[in-house]
Amino acid sequence: MAKADDTTPLTEEAISQAVAESQAAEVQEEKVEATTAKAGKRSAKALKEAEELQAKEERKLENADEAAEDKPRQAFKPTRTRLERQGKKFREAAKLIDQTQTYSLKDAIALAQKTNPAKFDASVEVHINLSVDPRHADQNIRDNLVLPAGTGKDVRVAVFADEEVEGADLQGIETITKALEKGEMDFDILIATPAQMAKLGKFARSLGPRGLMPNPKSGTVTTDVAKAVREAKAGRVEYRVDGTGIVHIGVGKVSFKADDLQKNIAAVFASVKSNKPASVKSTYVKAIHLTTSMGPSIPVNVSEI
Repeated sequence: MAKADDTTPLTEEAISQAVAESQAAEVQEEKVEATTAKAGKRSAKALKEAEELQAKEERKLENADEAAEDKPRQAFKPTRTRLERQGKKFREAAKLIDQTQTYSLKDAIALAQKTNPAKFDASVEVHINLSVDPRHADQNIRDNLVLPAGTGKDVRVAVFADEEVEGADLQGIETITKALEKGEMDFDILIATPAQMAKLGKFARSLGPRGLMPNPKSGTVTTDVAKAVREAKAGRVEYRVDGTGIVHIGVGKVSFKADDLQKNIAAVFASVKSNKPASVKSTYVKAIHLTTSMGPSIPVNVSEI
């Protein structure tokens, strides 16, 4: 008896389907080979490593999100104001000043002396905000004056000249030259004659940044050296508007009498007013504040100037 055949004959439809799948697999392999290279970033190994790295970064982000959810939120602390960051004595002194109003010059001086928190004899300063643009030459306000009641400071004056001048703390061209060569500048003001300025040129880099270089505008380059020394000792001060249009100048000490401080401040106001540029048509003085070295500022009525 003949043995029966277990194999089922393939139909034409099954054969064509198998051929199509084989061709599709070959096309896919060709595409993979076309997008990959033998070496470099497009190699099969590099692409696999890139996929693994991306998967690793995704896991890190998921873990970080979970950790952030589990971590308790910190309480928000608002930034403290400038006044709150000051010392206890400063805050107590500031309570005596009403920043919403402006004071007369007499009342402002009395408040400045009362609200000085320093234990030493602090300086009294005036800050005048002007409607000027220092980038324009005619609005770069600069001047000097002699304060009627002095500055309250012991000023050391050096004279770069051979003639002897009464009141000078240091004098003589040779003496001052040797000191400058050693880097010694034991003086607050240096006065020179126009004829001797050329000899100071090589020291300009060391004198200039310290504000010690003689300048005709500040009255420290002059032929009348004796007068310049007397004025320096008497309380000559120089002021110059800063980049924001504000003049800062010391007008004495807290230990001064109120009348002496008022005289000095009035002299500063008169000097600033006389230097008003012709190009400034609007309000010249925007604000005035009086303060001590470490004390709170006191707004002063601009009508005082």
